[in-house]
Amino acid sequence: QVQPVESGGGLVQSGGSLRLSCAASRNIFGIDAMDWYRQAPGKQRELVAATTAGGSTNYAESVQGRFTISRDNAKKTVYLQMTNLTPEDTAVYYCRVTYYVYGTIYWGQGTQVTVSS
Repeated sequence: QVQPVESGGGLVQSGGSLRLSCAASRNIFGIDAMDWYRQAPGKQRELVAATTAGGSTNYAESVQGRFTISRDNAKKTVYLQMTNLTPEDTAVYYCRVTYYVYGTIYWGQGTQVTVSS
């Protein structure tokens, strides 16, 4: 299993919170970046939040101050804490893991987040 596995999506009311998790393969070493993307119906996939092995983070302007990305390197897991959700956050959220070796990238299968008004 090399594909990251996401969990934690679901249906939440506007103003609510969700926490997404993404576990990378335990059999591959040398993780560089771990990022969250999302894709809403009819729209392109966009970067939501990113984190490097060194701990630096970056956020899309639309989620700044509401979402927090964090990672547990020992568990090879990245999290996305989402608060004050709005219907505009409704999308399939994807985890992307980049490895040092050849810059290999693996995408998760995606997890649906639906925010009702």
